Amino acid sequence: MNPFHACATCIHFHAERTGKEKNMKYHCIRLGYETQPNYQFNCWTPKEHVKKLMEKRKKERGL
Repeated sequence: MNPFHACATCIHFHAERTGKEKNMKYHCIRLGYETQPNYQFNCWTPKEHVKKLMEKRKKERGL
């Protein structure tokens, strides 16, 4: 299991404020779904800074 695998860390994740109350809406622009930051889909493509962090953690563990 990858602790970084979540919609919020994907390149296709989009967040925007909507309405008078400035509520947040989360959307996967690749799939066209409304989503949440902690959801997971099999099409996950990590953002560049997440890839770097994953590599760093991998090296720290000596893998």
